[in-house]
Amino acid sequence: MTSRILWVLAGCFLSVNSGLAQEPKEQPRAHKPQQAQLEKDAEEMLAAVVRVRMKAIPDARSSANLGQSREGTGVVIDERGNIVTIGYIVIEADSIEITTQDDRTVPATLIGYDHASGFGLLRSGVPLGVKPMPMGQAADLALREPVMILPAGGREMASLAYVVSKRKFAGSWEYMLDSAIFTAPPTFQWAGAALVSRDGKLVGIGSLLVRETLEGDSQVPGNMFVPIDLLKPILADLIEKGRRKGPPRPWLGLATEEMHGHLFVTRVSPEGPADKAGIKNGDVVLGVGADPVKSHEELYRRVWALGAAGTDVPLRVLKGVDVRELRLRSIDRFQYFREKPTY
Repeated sequence: MTSRILWVLAGCFLSVNSGLAQEPKEQPRAHKPQQAQLEKDAEEMLAAVVRVRMKAIPDARSSANLGQSREGTGVVIDERGNIVTIGYIVIEADSIEITTQDDRTVPATLIGYDHASGFGLLRSGVPLGVKPMPMGQAADLALREPVMILPAGGREMASLAYVVSKRKFAGSWEYMLDSAIFTAPPTFQWAGAALVSRDGKLVGIGSLLVRETLEGDSQVPGNMFVPIDLLKPILADLIEKGRRKGPPRPWLGLATEEMHGHLFVTRVSPEGPADKAGIKNGDVVLGVGADPVKSHEELYRRVWALGAAGTDVPLRVLKGVDVRELRLRSIDRFQYFREKPTY
């Protein structure tokens, strides 16, 4: 499989794309037998991309933000029918089904979830008979390198993009990656989409639509992808145990936004540690113990450095005009989200 597969897939839409996604000046030329093989390889790649549909359990805590029904993309990564997707599509699932490129719809189960990376791992209920997509090395991606974004839906949904940055990402929901992949122009079918390198290998899973793919004042919209490199060391754990081994991070159930050097509380998870401590929307998180915090990264690193889930977290919080010293008993995020009853 060569980089020419990328251009075979791209041929049907490059002519209508603009901005960063422009047709290469020189496309590889292939003889008819080679072209036929490239087409076959491209179809095999597309067949590994499936549509994921999920219905949440009736009392799912995630439904308030993510909805009761969710849809996105998954990628078949091995012969056992294991499928990687972005986890928020499938958390607290009551039922999951996948639809293949040839319109077969079959049930699937959530067998693993990793809150630190955001990956969810599914397994098809029946053999899919598709060739898995090989995993590449996201660390090898270069800036300005062309990549293919493959959501479910076949060749018509594919799009060409460029890697515009590889940098740290800190989300408002107690989530941080040391190195995320940012691409442009944006796709609007990003959830779980496959990010494919020039050699036809899976290098990332779609997570977000973002306004700023570059650091600084330049506003270039695009998408954020979770590097597939983060899955490799935990894949066996997800398959065998449903989660990564080792102590879980402390979780507070606290969403904040950075504004003018302050962390304003924008959402508190009902019945979570922050909620039980009396933290409300509009409060300002000033520090962890004696250490001031002004960014998501500072807050998360100081909280996570205190120990595993269950440790007490001292927060200084501005409530109105009063500064309060609060102590939150952190929990494992797995304890918060609900599972489908087994009876």
